[in-house]
Amino acid sequence: MRARALLTVERVGDRSVVRELRSQSPLSLVPRRGTAATLDPAATVHLVGSAATPLGGDDVELAVHVGPAAELVLTGVAAAVALAGTSSLTVRVTLDEGATLQYLPEPTVVTARADHHTLLHTELHETARVRLREILVGGRAGEQPGRYRGTTRVATGLGSCPVLHQTQEFGDPALQASSAVLAGNRVLGTEVLLWGADGEAATGESWALTPLARRGSLATAVGPDAVSTQRALAQAVAAHPGWAESSSERTLRSLGMSENAVRSTTEEAP
Repeated sequence: MRARALLTVERVGDRSVVRELRSQSPLSLVPRRGTAATLDPAATVHLVGSAATPLGGDDVELAVHVGPAAELVLTGVAAAVALAGTSSLTVRVTLDEGATLQYLPEPTVVTARADHHTLLHTELHETARVRLREILVGGRAGEQPGRYRGTTRVATGLGSCPVLHQTQEFGDPALQASSAVLAGNRVLGTEVLLWGADGEAATGESWALTPLARRGSLATAVGPDAVSTQRALAQAVAAHPGWAESSSERTLRSLGMSENAVRSTTEEAP
């Protein structure tokens, strides 16, 4: 099944709004509505699988454009299960000046007979912020994983040298057993953060936060299941100085503090 989807978000006043939205089965885009949506300066859009996918023959592509100063949270509602056959998912993201994106899909389970390929290609302005998550689960309970190959490319400016270009693979028992890859675990979680200050490298029991050479940081976690891996990944992200600072700002704003009060409080913090 071949499907193409398009999402454009713009800033209007003090809110971000969905300006253009088109999707096709098996991928549906559903904006959050209601009171919560009107109170949040960011637009939230849910990724909903409207059919069994990824399945052999599926070719799905999503183009996302976040306009100047706009904010978008693009999040999943349920895990994707890659089933038998060759399938692909391509996500292309463009972020304009001052734009913000959090791309937070739910885990992808790579089942035994799957051959799934993904590409996440992000071009962003130097002043934009982005958080990109990926959780990969090698097979269902008691099942060996199928084949998976996923590439993430993040660049600041069209045609510029990327700050990150990496490819991850599943399906090779030797790689999964290697201490340099999964060390015998079945779940791998990563988050790319271009979000303010990067700080120093940090590690925990099953996670690491690594500053990239030009800009940004890469958080990585492994675990025996999706829940523990996501918990470890959250610890890695919490160790990122830029993310920690913005989290404090969001908390203060949720308490009703003005922009000037938020700025004053965060600047005075040690």
